[in-house]
Amino acid sequence: MPRIGILVGSTRPTRKGDQVARWVHERGAHRDDAEFEVVDLLDHPLPHLDEPLPALAGQYRHDHTRAWAETIGRFDGFVMVTPEYNASIPGVLKNAIDYLYAEWTDKAVGVVSYGVDGGAHAARQLRALCELLRMRAVAPEVSLSLHTDFEDHVTLEPRPHQVGALDTLLDHVVARRTGVRTATPARRGTDEAAVLRRVDAIVDAVRAGDLEGLGRMYSTDVVSFDIDPPLQHVGADAKLKNWARVFTSFREVTYEVRDLKATVGEDVAFAHGFGRLGGTLPGGAVTGGTWVRVTFCFRKIDGEWLVTHDQVSVPLDVLGGTGFVTLEP
Repeated sequence: MPRIGILVGSTRPTRKGDQVARWVHERGAHRDDAEFEVVDLLDHPLPHLDEPLPALAGQYRHDHTRAWAETIGRFDGFVMVTPEYNASIPGVLKNAIDYLYAEWTDKAVGVVSYGVDGGAHAARQLRALCELLRMRAVAPEVSLSLHTDFEDHVTLEPRPHQVGALDTLLDHVVARRTGVRTATPARRGTDEAAVLRRVDAIVDAVRAGDLEGLGRMYSTDVVSFDIDPPLQHVGADAKLKNWARVFTSFREVTYEVRDLKATVGEDVAFAHGFGRLGGTLPGGAVTGGTWVRVTFCFRKIDGEWLVTHDQVSVPLDVLGGTGFVTLEP
């Protein structure tokens, strides 16, 4: 059974990361597809990086480095819990990551962040660092706000939808590790894992502004019911033009898909959840975006799951003709 480490990324006396890690561990304990263990940096004190050779060399001189490498090496994947300090991750977390290389590589990782704005900046930096280390970062994230998910900004009281978001993140971390989703009987099978990884790849490509990468996700005859006119966009070229407009409208794009559920048949599949597109505008203003309903429909073509239809929508006031754009999952 795979082992997933829950890494507490802060050692500050007033930290809240230990509460968050316990919450993640409690949700993991309900599962039968992986074993979860909290790894607290307080229990692994590391001086500022003092190895003479880069971690890539894998030649660790100091006992504290070898002990840290042994701890991290026994896990198959990770959930990293990080606060946001001055729009970044804590130095102690960066230091702990920098000590190693091979022990991180090719392992699945999900990010749970917290802060005034949910720790979005820290999460983005941490994902980029993990991807640089060739970790397999999953698209779902959990962003806990000090205003709404902590009582009096101190005690963790996550809103109900955060439980579903965390379960989805754990699903994807386990799927990235094992190649199958085994959380429930309905989610077993390599095809379902492949479909969900395909959505992860779409999210990653949008965040990276990778138009070429997105082009590999769609069938040539894809039909898209996007949020903008006309009623439908037919063909991969039309779909990619929509994404190109997004990339020119934002200096930096943020995108997340939450509460994704998939149903898979022999050669067709669909997945549905909630998505939010935001980012930094050319003038520097930041917009969090609007939550919408998203549906992806797939066909297996030449052994590969490709999107043949997708749809984005918001609830509508039928009589008033006005969409509801302030709802949250």
